[in-house]
Amino acid sequence: MQTQPRRTLVLGGTRSGKSAHAEGLLRGDTPVDYLATARRDPGDAEWSARIAEHVARRPAHWRTVEVPATADLGDHLREAHLHSPPVLVDDIATWLTGALDDTGWDRATRPKAARDDLVAAVAACRARLVLVSAEVGLGVVPSTSAGRLFRDELGALNADLAEQCDEVLLLVAGIPMRLR
Repeated sequence: MQTQPRRTLVLGGTRSGKSAHAEGLLRGDTPVDYLATARRDPGDAEWSARIAEHVARRPAHWRTVEVPATADLGDHLREAHLHSPPVLVDDIATWLTGALDDTGWDRATRPKAARDDLVAAVAACRARLVLVSAEVGLGVVPSTSAGRLFRDELGALNADLAEQCDEVLLLVAGIPMRLR
């Protein structure tokens, strides 16, 4: 008999269906703590519409916690215990964007401490945990230094998080593939 994984990492490209798939892993009557990492920008209507789309898709009995501050995500994960509701983090790439914003998008000041703290918090999380992240390292070399920094940092972070997860899925064109 296969047991349910405690930690799942769901990877995928833009509009691959990774968030919806991750939400589906936790569907049911059970409450879920949905940790939303997006930083709202009232001047960006398109970004606000994306956030609204995600919010509308969630069941009413799920609790949404907006955690735009970089350190707050790790704190929430460390506080979750075996009897806590399952936790869904959407998404790691957006969290990393905020961490890079906080450090000025400079390789010399990249957010290694914040990344390490997040990985340790994932390892310490005792609740059922599903993480969503973008897979960006499939061959395109960004033309800007900031783009290359993001790709490199997210690739390293995804690899570190995958080490802490007992299930890793990759969505391609809406189709989930089990990597672990």
